[in-house]
Amino acid sequence: MTRVIIGVHGLGNKPDKDTLHEWWKRSIHEGLEKNGFKNPLPEIEMVYWADIMYKKPLDKTIGDPESPLYIDEAYTPQPRNYVPGNNKILQRVLVFLGKQINKIFLNDDFTLNYSFIADFIVRKYFRDMDIYYREDCRMENYELCKVKELIKKRLSYTLEKHKDNEIMLVSHSMGSIVAFDVMSFISPEIKVHTFVTMGSPLGVPLIVSKIATQYKNSPKGKKEMITPPGVYKRWCNFYDVLDKITLNQNLGLRYEPNHHRVKPKDIKVVNDYHSQEGIHNPHKSFGYLRNKEFAAILNGFLTG
Repeated sequence: MTRVIIGVHGLGNKPDKDTLHEWWKRSIHEGLEKNGFKNPLPEIEMVYWADIMYKKPLDKTIGDPESPLYIDEAYTPQPRNYVPGNNKILQRVLVFLGKQINKIFLNDDFTLNYSFIADFIVRKYFRDMDIYYREDCRMENYELCKVKELIKKRLSYTLEKHKDNEIMLVSHSMGSIVAFDVMSFISPEIKVHTFVTMGSPLGVPLIVSKIATQYKNSPKGKKEMITPPGVYKRWCNFYDVLDKITLNQNLGLRYEPNHHRVKPKDIKVVNDYHSQEGIHNPHKSFGYLRNKEFAAILNGFLTG
């Protein structure tokens, strides 16, 4: 059976599809090579959806940092002699904070308290997510309301195309929401060998509540959160304790096993990405894609 890697990028505008695909490929290859894994990469197909949200992609030929199309976080190789800090105390604080946020905002039936606060934060700071979950579909918002369906169709089409292959689905940030939605509610019959989430907000109360609403509206009316039915080997959830998007990183405590007995395995990693200006961003996809833990999981997928 042919193996294939399907990638789903996260929120925010991106460079053009070919450039982003190449940078993901470089990052993955860098991680394999750095950790001594010799297997050649299979086909990598990028499910690119930034063009649905943005009229023009980020442009690597633009050198003006003030331009909205300037790329301030291009792919860069791992910094030499990079030594991560000791974040044990910070991790304890963030885990505690994540639990408290869940208690405050999320009820036992997955309904949301203080939803106006969550909605305000999403509208102000996470434009893509606000559009994705838009429910106000008056005529003037009609084009925005179609965005969610267009994004999901791109992934469902790609999964269908590779349904006879062995699939490793790698999703970053908001891409993990898209992947979860498609595998749970649109293409649940498609088999996925390995599901990877990186820097995922799937544990954030607002997102949990949105997903639970979809379950309640489904024919079976399920109320629990569950691993998508097509994932039959593993679900690996990679997080960096400094990544603010993964504030509640314990997806393994949130999502129940599916009928294949697969549930999320939370894996703490070090995201070493630094921009060309030397600014550390522990949420960046390139740093997740080249870490040793992901390289090991990928090597296992490639060797069967």
